[in-house]
Amino acid sequence: MSENKAQTIKNKLWAMANELRGNMDANEFKNYILAFMFYRYLSEHQEDYLVTNNVIDVPAGMSVNEAYAKEAAGEDLADYLEDISATLGYAIAPNDTWASLSEKIANSEVIPSDYQTMFDNFNKNASLNPEALQDFSGIFNDINLGDSRLGANTTARAKSLNGIVKMIDDVKFKDDDGKDILGEVYEYLIGEFASSAGKKGGEFYTPHEVSKILAKIATHGVKETGETFAVYDPTMGSGSLLLTVGNELPHGKKTGAIKYYGQELNTTTYNIARMNLMMHDVNFNNMTLNNADTLDSDWPDGPDDRGIDRPRSFDAVVANPPYSAKWDNDKSKLKDPRFSDYGKLAPASKADYAFILHSLYHLNNEGTMAIVLPHGVLFRGAAEGTIRKTLIEKNYLDAVIGLPANLFYGTSIPTTILVFKKNRKNKDILFIDASKEFEKGKNQNTLSEANIDKIVSTYVNREDVEKYAHVASLDEIKENDFNLNIPRYVDTFEEEEPVDLDEVKKLLAQDDEEIKQLEAEIAEQLKILGV
Repeated sequence: MSENKAQTIKNKLWAMANELRGNMDANEFKNYILAFMFYRYLSEHQEDYLVTNNVIDVPAGMSVNEAYAKEAAGEDLADYLEDISATLGYAIAPNDTWASLSEKIANSEVIPSDYQTMFDNFNKNASLNPEALQDFSGIFNDINLGDSRLGANTTARAKSLNGIVKMIDDVKFKDDDGKDILGEVYEYLIGEFASSAGKKGGEFYTPHEVSKILAKIATHGVKETGETFAVYDPTMGSGSLLLTVGNELPHGKKTGAIKYYGQELNTTTYNIARMNLMMHDVNFNNMTLNNADTLDSDWPDGPDDRGIDRPRSFDAVVANPPYSAKWDNDKSKLKDPRFSDYGKLAPASKADYAFILHSLYHLNNEGTMAIVLPHGVLFRGAAEGTIRKTLIEKNYLDAVIGLPANLFYGTSIPTTILVFKKNRKNKDILFIDASKEFEKGKNQNTLSEANIDKIVSTYVNREDVEKYAHVASLDEIKENDFNLNIPRYVDTFEEEEPVDLDEVKKLLAQDDEEIKQLEAEIAEQLKILGV
């Protein structure tokens, strides 16, 4: 019942969002609805903090926001904002809370400039806690309040924004058990927007079933030790893959048990990732996200200017980078420690191996790395062939998993998951061909739970499975000149059933007899007609 209610809420919100966006592209409209959902979350999270920690007294018959406004009036406001920010990392003044905004809209008291003032005040208050500045500063900057598609003038645009606020305010983000599902709905909307955005959707979202495979492999064998588990995604998109890793850890829900690290080049997507993690109850102290070009700006190690540690290596690295992207492979990068041990740089027109080497460089000696890439990385020659050979000779490559075509938004090509470990004891490589096992969809294929479980269990068991998996020795790899094309190792050929020649002759004889009878009948009819 709870699951049904959650899905009903998701469907309702998506339908309303589609109606509200009018002629605005789904990929752009997402910036408004996701940001306002996040603002509601922050405001209500602040209310919970004020009440739970007895920061304010809420008299009977008075709302939390009314009590907050009364106690934080005048000169006391600055002290309240300082106190809230010290704990939550951000602070919202009483006049800028979600409750205040909703009330002003209901009373037709919103003026066009109110939205800009609200976000300006949030940015100003974000500087109150220097340790959280990177996590909250500019997080709402992608809301283009002046977009003409919202309305022809400021009043019309304010009316459109009011409609979005009303829509979000009308939805009660609780399931039948009273559990808050705001983060779950937020994740659902990211996926729906990605689906509607076509090719652009693939730039910020990895399909959940693929994320689950990466996460299950990257966390396999991890036990609860009391130590913090660190996961890094160098091309994190909306942050969904990072969250999926946390969900797969046996202790991932414990406060501070996992720290999330990530980089994202696109500023809009980086903002969504920050929101997404916090909407899933990740405290700002447990996430370090950068808005940077991963290949040009390597992940910084050591403490930052806030004194917060940024480790060079991580317990798990997961990635779904842009496929065969262009990058600056200036020869000076051969001195970069990420790339210096492989003799060659990835070609300028295909950064796939640059992402592999960057990710591997930041994997610790006991961790696991799982990365999704196009099949070309398995067999292309020249510089990529040299790098691939070196990786195999260093015994870093653990498994090659072929996925079905048409799983990802914006591309129908089949992809492969490469799994790496730095401290492998075995010298073989596991090949899995899962390309033929999927659920056929109208526009996109999907993986069922059974498909996912088969891939993961085959990876864990590491045994040959007829027409599905093969453990290849290093000698086999060498015999194939370090070409990793999966059909070289997993034979999926299906023999046709043998033909019964006697039966074929019998059928042909029957056909001949039927033809003779038809010819005789036709001749008789022509004779009657005098032809």
